[in-house]
Amino acid sequence: MSSLVIRNGMIAGATSLEMGDVLVVDGTIVETGEISSVPSGVAVVDAEGCWVGPGFVDLHTHLREPGREEAETIESGARAGAIGGFTALVAMPNTEPALDSVALVSYVLERGARTVLDIAVAGAITVGRAGERLAPMGELAALGVRLFTDDGTGVQDPSLMRRALTYAAPLGVRLAQHCEDESLASNGTMNEGAISSRLGLIGRPALAEELMVMRDIELVRLTGGALHFLHLSTARSLALVHEAQRQGLRVTFEVAPHHFTLDESACEGFDPIFKVHPPLRSAADVLALREALRSGMVDAVATDHAPHAPELKDLAFDEAPAGMLGLEHAASLTLEALGGGSDVALRFFELLSRGPARIAQLRKSDAHPRHSSHGGSLVAGEDANIVVFDPRARWHVDADGLQSRARNTPYHGRELLGRVRATVAKGQLIVNEGLLI
Repeated sequence: MSSLVIRNGMIAGATSLEMGDVLVVDGTIVETGEISSVPSGVAVVDAEGCWVGPGFVDLHTHLREPGREEAETIESGARAGAIGGFTALVAMPNTEPALDSVALVSYVLERGARTVLDIAVAGAITVGRAGERLAPMGELAALGVRLFTDDGTGVQDPSLMRRALTYAAPLGVRLAQHCEDESLASNGTMNEGAISSRLGLIGRPALAEELMVMRDIELVRLTGGALHFLHLSTARSLALVHEAQRQGLRVTFEVAPHHFTLDESACEGFDPIFKVHPPLRSAADVLALREALRSGMVDAVATDHAPHAPELKDLAFDEAPAGMLGLEHAASLTLEALGGGSDVALRFFELLSRGPARIAQLRKSDAHPRHSSHGGSLVAGEDANIVVFDPRARWHVDADGLQSRARNTPYHGRELLGRVRATVAKGQLIVNEGLLI
């Protein structure tokens, strides 16, 4: 029997905070509140001054395996996630080859089962992510795949996207879209505007994202399907989806930390570390995303963790691949964006835990065939996927001290507020005092 107790933390429920302890025995929460008596030999986690809540769930992780193991592996990505407080990651399918078959998805699930976290898989919508014919979604759904996307390239053909939404509905799965119209965004390297013009760089206009958001909202309206919008980056995109939600359409969306903490001016030094798709947007867009986070408009924060080998990120700005690391500092950046207020802790866990778990169908009520429950309340009977987060801790990001195999973080040297003290995943204490066990 393995057991541990988390002592003296502020336990974050769905609607309220309560000081107390959490007792875990054999991977399950057995008691919460003021626990006076615990079994002998129990490991103790000191949570004084910390928030204790459901482990974070990342809807958008690039683990690179198979095909780009020099940048990241499933194992190294899981370690990075654990340090960041994540207990479940959804692996994106733009690997080499793409995750579009039973054999490849089974490979990632099997490798993921060996790690300290739950690794779910997002299957490709189309074969090879080529946007020409649908992948075998029914076969992949039978393996437990609940999210499908061609992330990295949105499905450009509206007729094909319509068929995908129609086909997905009876399977009980959700599609996720990378919204950029390639006829507008192709060859662009940063946000289109005055700065890109001054730098002489080809821009990717905000309209490239917003047109696909508009199109897919109407396809959802037509088909009655369910769609999740990945890493939205403009104020107008958020307003479009929010209005669709108000009308009762089955759409959700995520924002990524780099889009609500960095703007296009970061690209002025031509440093490829700041190249990402969709690109860093205007300062006004950044402010709009931060306000949306605070107002409760955003469904989830997702990292879009995109590791790259150093030699690739050392290329010229217009030649380097797009993407940034995100797992190890996403929670701190989210706290920074939320600011102060008595309801910050509840909103914090809604964005990083509960919202993502609902979208990924990883809750206890979803009865997922391969993974434990995430994003639930810390009550007796729930699977023990827990994070202890210290909102007062200050730390500096050190690219050389990250668990990821890659080093392409745009936050190197930046002081951040709030850090994970402990992570309990699949019932096991895997991070304590900020260190992997």
